[in-house]
Amino acid sequence: MLKVAGVLLVLMILFGILGFVANVAGAITKVAFFVCLIALGVSLVMKMLKKT
Repeated sequence: MLKVAGVLLVLMILFGILGFVANVAGAITKVAFFVCLIALGVSLVMKMLKKT
């Protein structure tokens, strides 16, 4: 019974760490997406300004 509890505790810790890593990765992905959108907008504005 104690072994089962130990295994469950280790699994819980592992999944907690994996969940934290997934949340951090998701946040980084969102930030990168917005940075790309901003860069795209800036490059389009620069192209428009160069044409005029």
